[in-house]
Amino acid sequence: MATVKFYPVGNGDTSLITSKNGKHILMDYRQHSSATDSTKPQFDIASDIKKTLVDAKKDGLEVLAFTHADKDHIEGSTEFFHLEHAIKYQGDGRIKIDQLWVPAAMLLESVDRDKLSSEFAIWRSEARYRLKNKTGIRVFSQPDELVKLIESWQMNIDELSDLIVDAGTIVDTFSLENDNVEFFVHSPFMKYCEEAGKEVKKVRNQASLIFNIRFNEGGEAFDFLAIGDSEWEVLEDIVSITKYYKNEDRLRWDLLNIPHHCSYLALSDEKGDNETEPKEKVAELLLLGNKDAYMICSSNSFDESTSEALNSTQPPHLQAKRCYERYLRDVNGRSLIVTMENESKTKPQPVIIEFTSSGLSKRSYKMTAALATAAATPARAG
Repeated sequence: MATVKFYPVGNGDTSLITSKNGKHILMDYRQHSSATDSTKPQFDIASDIKKTLVDAKKDGLEVLAFTHADKDHIEGSTEFFHLEHAIKYQGDGRIKIDQLWVPAAMLLESVDRDKLSSEFAIWRSEARYRLKNKTGIRVFSQPDELVKLIESWQMNIDELSDLIVDAGTIVDTFSLENDNVEFFVHSPFMKYCEEAGKEVKKVRNQASLIFNIRFNEGGEAFDFLAIGDSEWEVLEDIVSITKYYKNEDRLRWDLLNIPHHCSYLALSDEKGDNETEPKEKVAELLLLGNKDAYMICSSNSFDESTSEALNSTQPPHLQAKRCYERYLRDVNGRSLIVTMENESKTKPQPVIIEFTSSGLSKRSYKMTAALATAAATPARAG
């Protein structure tokens, strides 16, 4: 069966999709600086991903998708993956990538803009190298600045059309017929990518990848709305445009990852005193959850016992969490799970959601690991 594993990486994102036929799609990568310290709560995703691939007898991923280039979505990645554009990022057990998925903004941003992470500059070079060599990449959206970049390489955008994916289409890498999973692109919109090279507030979040990921299990369709760090203006655009093109079914969800580590800005421009009130079309989207749906909040844990929790300037915001919980009740959803609280607050474990013909269910990570170890251990004779 297909699964989605959400890793506890603090206020950051990493999730591993495993399709029914054993293909692996990693959405973002954050190996927190304290992940290998057993006294710290952050999870060692590098070891877990390597073990997953070893168990599957593979040396790489079918897809690595970066929703955007903020540090909490790429931290440690240039030490982990095999990159094609430079020898120094190869060998030493690095994980290979069949396809790299990036928003057009990731190729267009000025390197000087990023003062926090040199890893963005490395990934920009990798994405440009793969696109220029017409292999192992999908770029989402084609703003004028991307056309100009390609022309500066003495190439034409038409030469690369098979590698560029627009909002409102399905990525050709997977299909329901062959893989029991497909990726419908909600975002980025061209208008946000066109701001990518400029000093514009929130441009990365606005131009990030958003998917409806549809799974087919026993003839039943289940939808995962993978939003990343988007904000309310983009979500309102998605609802309006998707309805205009009569793709409303792509707005429904059985699984939703709460945007931007439970920031109120994914709901509204007003946090609210006790609970955030979402904008009209964001509320409409939240009400499209199916019965028994799950919400996953990829964030630090909440301390709801102190007044400071309501006054926090940084996510996660308690007012936003209360809003999501209310709408989850309204659609008869099953559970809102905070990654850094899953199974233990002191040492949280990955959240594993599995898809079956009878619906979604949460699987225990510890039990899964124990069963995998037992299966790999030969029985003693006699």
